[in-house]
Amino acid sequence: MGAFTRSAVRIPSCKSSFHKPYQSYSSISSSERLNGFASGPRNASPCTTSPPPRRNNLVRICTVSLAATISVALIGGNRLRRSVARHNSMIGDPSGHNDTNQMDTLCFLLSPSDVTLIHSSRHKPSNPWNRTSCGSTILGTQAPMARLTVNLTNPYRGTPILGFGGAFTEATALNFGTLPVEGRREVLKLLFGSDGLGYNMGRIPINSCDFSPKSYNFDNITDDFDLIHFDHNVTHDVKSGMIGLIRDAAAVLSSEWKENLRLVASPWSPPGWMKQPYNKKEEGVHRMVSMTGSLYPECLKEGPTSRYAQVWAKYLVTFLRAYASKGVNVWALTPQNEPEFPAPWEACAHTRETEGSWIKAYLGPMLRKSLPEVKLLAFDHNKDHSVRWMDYLYDHDRGMQEYIDGTALHWYAGSMDRLLDGAQGTPNIHRLRAMSEGKIILGTEACHCPTTGYAGGDLNIAWSRAERNVHAMMFDLGAGSQGWIEWNMILDSIGGPNHLGNVCDAPIIAVPHRARGAQSDAPNLPSFEHTSFKEKFHGVILGDERAPSVLAERGSPEWLLDVGVVVQPMYYYNGHISRHIRPGSRNVRATAVGTGEKSRIFWRNGNKATGGVNNLAREGMEVTTWPCEGSTRQVWKHNDLQQLEVFGQDWLGNSITSCLSNTVNPDLGGLTLTGCSSLAGSFQISPDPKAPASKIGDKVLVAVRLVLENSLHPNQECLIIRRLANDGGGFGVEGGSQGTLGSCQDPSSIWYFDHATGEIRSKVFDLGGNEVCLTTGWPYLTTTAFLGPPVDEGGTQQTIVLVLNEADEGVTYELDVIGYNGDVTAGRSHILRASIPPHTVHTLLL
Repeated sequence: MGAFTRSAVRIPSCKSSFHKPYQSYSSISSSERLNGFASGPRNASPCTTSPPPRRNNLVRICTVSLAATISVALIGGNRLRRSVARHNSMIGDPSGHNDTNQMDTLCFLLSPSDVTLIHSSRHKPSNPWNRTSCGSTILGTQAPMARLTVNLTNPYRGTPILGFGGAFTEATALNFGTLPVEGRREVLKLLFGSDGLGYNMGRIPINSCDFSPKSYNFDNITDDFDLIHFDHNVTHDVKSGMIGLIRDAAAVLSSEWKENLRLVASPWSPPGWMKQPYNKKEEGVHRMVSMTGSLYPECLKEGPTSRYAQVWAKYLVTFLRAYASKGVNVWALTPQNEPEFPAPWEACAHTRETEGSWIKAYLGPMLRKSLPEVKLLAFDHNKDHSVRWMDYLYDHDRGMQEYIDGTALHWYAGSMDRLLDGAQGTPNIHRLRAMSEGKIILGTEACHCPTTGYAGGDLNIAWSRAERNVHAMMFDLGAGSQGWIEWNMILDSIGGPNHLGNVCDAPIIAVPHRARGAQSDAPNLPSFEHTSFKEKFHGVILGDERAPSVLAERGSPEWLLDVGVVVQPMYYYNGHISRHIRPGSRNVRATAVGTGEKSRIFWRNGNKATGGVNNLAREGMEVTTWPCEGSTRQVWKHNDLQQLEVFGQDWLGNSITSCLSNTVNPDLGGLTLTGCSSLAGSFQISPDPKAPASKIGDKVLVAVRLVLENSLHPNQECLIIRRLANDGGGFGVEGGSQGTLGSCQDPSSIWYFDHATGEIRSKVFDLGGNEVCLTTGWPYLTTTAFLGPPVDEGGTQQTIVLVLNEADEGVTYELDVIGYNGDVTAGRSHILRASIPPHTVHTLLL
């Protein structure tokens, strides 16, 4: 786990009035409840006390790493929106006075088709996974702003999807165990049932991790090289409920989906006696304490080919066998969780060289001999260094490649900036897929920190976290990943327990103190939670101050609260993918381009960029190229220092200003945003009258080169485009190729800088008249598509299309499919026209 933290106030003594008795939950199916919980019979409350008003509390979050303490200010209640410096001549009014901000999801069929449209929207949070019928509506006469095209004749087919899931941490099991019987039953359905997320994958920590109340292992007898004292009953994991929860989940999945649960096991730390003491004070001290922390760059005592490294490999195989004896079979093993991070919690650092040596000497041969069916997925850390690691480990001459079945990836930003989590590294997945023919690529950890949306109380932040989840899932899968396993599935109201106070978010929050029949004096945090949210972070648990009806309006139904369960927006957003993209599905090529005013999705009132205040104008954000959409994410200013500057605001309402760097990020392979300082590039605009001009409407732009005047490296003199590997995967090379530096003779060094709109455009890709624009991160409107596994003997496959709108503006789009119904000669079929409101996700089933 490479992540981080949020509060506590008791709900009023009139708590029972918030749990209005109504139709028994047991008489309603899960799908009916999840799709219609905002309505239904309610009896009048016998208590007239009103719920407490929402407070404008300042909640300070301290994010702790080895190197720094990061304080993040979150404001409860109506968020203070700071003014953001904008280019008024380029950017349209973001205040929301626009008809597209108020639109609902509507759908109009353009040809006879069997289409289901499922949507979740921030402007109607109480109605997630809503299904809209496509019929004859006013949309039939309105021109769409965007054209989405799914090309089933394109030869690209992604590697088969393995599935989706979450981690069976001790924290998840303990919180699950605090719920009443009805609550536990509902959580199993919510996560693994046919009316829930349909998770078919899971991750198991080997020994303790930070999301345990304290450190533990299964053989703490120093120098027990024969593992005589190993606890083959894995008693701790039985008593904590971890094994029972896994077996219950597998049973629900098997019963309702007819699928088997795929489990990935990962160690955080060996028993302390196998590790090098990482400071002199530990010499002679009982080595149990050294499960936390790690010597860097190598943690194993006497090195990766020592007798301690050998017994550690034997320990892992013994653990897998012990779990199998309890009816829990592990599908894959990762050698080490986050090997590059000597974390303050359980950790064991390796370099690619030392991990490779250990795999070659011990772990690989032992696993192949004893458990040949178990896959070995190397790395298990952030995307930024994944290519460098796997390029080394996959080298045939080094001898460990034969033991490695694939790569495990985490979504965190290596910079420790939590607002960049899930935002970096997609081009590296494209590179991994291109170099990993026949190998697995799997996302094995993702979560938001610090603390929970329930504790923070701000729906916009909770929704932003959900959007980041589905964005990362869409982009990882489109780049070549085969699945997604999030971190904890259930946590308490502040995001624990975590024995280092590193509390985080989860899709489901356990609040047994709010269940029907709970004691009026029941504590609002479980006994195993030792993080004092109020004392450490100066805050309150705002979710506990919300009446059940208010939580229902924000997306968590009252019938679940009655059994001690809160579901958060990320639960529903995850479900837009996990419920419908089942194992065996394959990613296919899909694109989104503008058809509105001068081929721009978000231009309004004469070339004014809209979409909202750019929340990706953040230092560390990758700079890419996408079809020009006319949004604030594609607006640049050439400032007085000749820097390429962008403006915006982060999720927390803080104004941000960044500039394009003068150095290619060696880990990410492209340019990122940096502060507008000496680290920013100083670009001279050099016209090239010999290159063809660009014309939109009556405006003609002369071709230019953006020449870097403060280059630090030879042959990096001009801004160019680095094409995506893997032929761009599901997005094509036009969807996310990187801005980088290179020769001014490179064909992609030709740009068209429209100073009036702020667009920096390129014609390097053949897009049928459409151009790509330099983009901070990714566009507001994105799409990806999949072919489901065959559903009958004739090979019939469902087409699943995902559409995500992160903008403050609604959009109407037209969906076209080339090769619809498997007819490669059919050409382009106009399937439907639909509207997608602001901050909404659509899943289309064709």
